[in-house]
Amino acid sequence: MNRRTPIATALLALFAAPAATLAQQAPAPAVTTAQATPAATTLQEVVVNGFASRDDFNAGKSSLGKLGEDLHDVPQSVTVVNKALMESQGVSSLADALRNVPGITIGGAEGGQIGNNINLNGFSARTDIYLDGFRDRGQYYRDTFALEQVEVLMGPSSMLFGRGSTGGVINQVSKKPSLKAATEVTGSVTTNGLVRATADYNTPTGDTSAFRISAMAQDGRPSTRDEMTVQDFGIAPSWRTGIGTSTEITLSALLQHNHDMPDYGFSNLNGHPTNVNRNTFYGFTDDRTNQDIAALNAGITHKFSPNLRLRNQTQFNYVETDARETAPNSVGTVGARGFTPLTTSTLPLDQLFVRLQSHDRKIRDYSIFNQTELTANFDTGSVKHTLLVGAEVGHDGYNNQNYFRNGTCNGQPLVTGTTSATVGYVACEPLVNPAYTASPASVPTSTGNLQGGSANTIAAYMNDSIEFSKQWKAVAGVRYDRYIASISNSINSTNSAGAPYFSTALANADQTVNFTSVRLGGIWQPTEAQSYYVSYGTSFNPSLEQLTGTVGQQSLDPEKNKSYEVGGKWDLMGGDLSLSSALFQITKDNARSQIDATTYALSGKIRVRGFRAGATGRITSKWQVFAGYTYLDGEIVNGIGAGTTGKVPTNTPKHTATAWTSYAFLPNWEIGGGAFYMSERFANNTNTVQVGSFVRWDGMLAYHQPKYDVRLNLFNIFDKKYYDALIQSDGGRSVPGTGRTAMLSFTYRM
Repeated sequence: MNRRTPIATALLALFAAPAATLAQQAPAPAVTTAQATPAATTLQEVVVNGFASRDDFNAGKSSLGKLGEDLHDVPQSVTVVNKALMESQGVSSLADALRNVPGITIGGAEGGQIGNNINLNGFSARTDIYLDGFRDRGQYYRDTFALEQVEVLMGPSSMLFGRGSTGGVINQVSKKPSLKAATEVTGSVTTNGLVRATADYNTPTGDTSAFRISAMAQDGRPSTRDEMTVQDFGIAPSWRTGIGTSTEITLSALLQHNHDMPDYGFSNLNGHPTNVNRNTFYGFTDDRTNQDIAALNAGITHKFSPNLRLRNQTQFNYVETDARETAPNSVGTVGARGFTPLTTSTLPLDQLFVRLQSHDRKIRDYSIFNQTELTANFDTGSVKHTLLVGAEVGHDGYNNQNYFRNGTCNGQPLVTGTTSATVGYVACEPLVNPAYTASPASVPTSTGNLQGGSANTIAAYMNDSIEFSKQWKAVAGVRYDRYIASISNSINSTNSAGAPYFSTALANADQTVNFTSVRLGGIWQPTEAQSYYVSYGTSFNPSLEQLTGTVGQQSLDPEKNKSYEVGGKWDLMGGDLSLSSALFQITKDNARSQIDATTYALSGKIRVRGFRAGATGRITSKWQVFAGYTYLDGEIVNGIGAGTTGKVPTNTPKHTATAWTSYAFLPNWEIGGGAFYMSERFANNTNTVQVGSFVRWDGMLAYHQPKYDVRLNLFNIFDKKYYDALIQSDGGRSVPGTGRTAMLSFTYRM
């Protein structure tokens, strides 16, 4: 009975909202010509000045030319988190911005993966993060100082973006120069000791050109976990010329440096994260993650006529990471024979220890892509078309040099003859109140495996947005991708037989994938304020998509994904408030399934059925809201590994909800707050490690003036202990969220 309740609620919301909208859309009383004429002759232009629109949560438009600006004409769920919402909540990272999107969960660092690891609708989206429409595959922690908004497109979208996008895509939208001069400087400080400053300067450089530069620097502790520190800075310059003319050129860059303390969280015991103080940290004082990021973008748009436009854009991304990181690998006991790992125990926690594993590596991740798109508007009889024809070429490169530190526990080596010599078990320390010291001086760093990979992409696509009438529209698209990848490992199955970590690593492998993706949608818009749609989309995941691979995978066809969605979008209160809801199903039909150590087959199946609903905008001129809910019924229908059939995919909660609201009172004051809710979820696909549900409450109080704002943000007001990020490595690790924190910000505009 409980399993049906969310679906029943979804159906009720899906069909009840249009009725409310229709009631609001009742035609106004007719006005005669005689009545209208005097009014028409006395109307005068009215100019409204103020800063309310700058703080509007309802973005209403997409920046992606592939989608089209008007979200009513997009037969998929799209959530836009704009600058106003991020500022209201005190958001400074992409991960924090994405908490506003129910259905998204955060993954922790794992093995060779560093940076933002995102799950979207129950599927990994690590390689489905985009920057201005280009794949941003680099492994780094993304800031929001140079972003105007974040757009999340739900469901498989290979027709629009190529490989990946099983659960959807996340597109970061950079700030762009405009012809209006503006300068904004913000400084903030938190009770944890984090000091942050940002600046945003925009100036015209001519009648049709402008220059803009955004900058950021921060230093201190980002959470109540005492050992967590960041020391980051970045700049994002951009220049546009030809604004408002037939030919517009944009040049932009993002340059960022991160010097952060990595957080690998807690190991598990007795099916849950270890029940220790949330500020407990397992690692060493000389751990660090250094990252240098460069993204360079050049684009030109030429309008041959109002109905014909050509766009060409090139983007180069480069991320270099130098990491010395130590993670809790497992919990156990220590005796004369050293460390003995356990998954269950009735011993007091202060009698247990944690084995630490080194995750040291230098990663170089880069890509260069070019897109050319021609957009044409034309009619065939009474039917209107917006035809998009595009081509994409690109190259990805990846190198990951691993290092390891092998140490001892209670005088006994943690690496034995039956274990890989490069496993990197460095030390052990008490589970409760571990000492925070430097890595043992007696444990040297040794060179491990060098992973290498590269890929070339060639694609052509076409999408037609068809308007049969004002009420009936359709979308149809097709894309052909040719993906050619190669990988290598210096320590592999041919020279390290018997070593668990590398006996399945490929010495080298090549793969060529040819795939055709489709996108179909039908839209009914009975009024301008209502839009109902059905859609179908596909996507694919090559086995060498992340430029890594395992013996038995290199010859497999890509995994294939498909999505069905039906939903509605409504505008209320003259367009000030937007509502949306949808029912959907995403299926990975031929998921890679591990048969034994070196054998894989496309016999797995993962299915996620769900419902989502959202509300964005103003209820009154002073009261606005951003809220959403997602229900995910995820199931591994056919196993993708031992003991996974019938289980729930990793990090896929049934219920997630977010709500944020603000209210302006008195002449210049604003108060706001909201909650983030997530139901229980599992840290691995075998569902042996469970993390409980939580609700985190945040608040805000602000004082506004035309020239400046003062804002106080409160995070986790009730000091709730919860787990922010999950990752399935080491049996399932969990990273605690921050405790109660306050942040005071001051913004000055010139």
